[in-house]
Amino acid sequence: MVDILHRIGVTSPPGEVYTALTTIDGLAGWWTRDTEGDSEVGGVIRFRFLPGGFDMKVLEAAPAERVVWEVVDGPEEWIGTRVVFDLKQEDDFTIVLFRHEGWREQVEFMNHCSTKWAIYLMSLKKLVETGKGEPSPDDVMISNWH
Repeated sequence: MVDILHRIGVTSPPGEVYTALTTIDGLAGWWTRDTEGDSEVGGVIRFRFLPGGFDMKVLEAAPAERVVWEVVDGPEEWIGTRVVFDLKQEDDFTIVLFRHEGWREQVEFMNHCSTKWAIYLMSLKKLVETGKGEPSPDDVMISNWH
């Protein structure tokens, strides 16, 4: 199994980052505007992009500390993987330790997704620091896969 890993620092309190990761409005503000569903533990959130999307089951939500989703629908490579956001305070930063874990193998699509996750994590940073992120479809187009 292989994982996508990223680390960003945000100059906003952990609670604000947590809200952006656990509310439909927050998620729509940094990942994709086309977000709906139940963001409570046990619920499923539907994220839609052009040309497809992902459904995530919320497995864990520890306020200001951790969010874990399991991919229950989407591209074959994503199904069964987990998306993890661990939050911790360091100096004046909330550190977001991100993992998209459990990929069966390193494939070209994983490379693409790693770059897109980095772009969306920067959108998360921008949202909680300035109040305006760059969710899909306003994100950076990096290739013919978008």
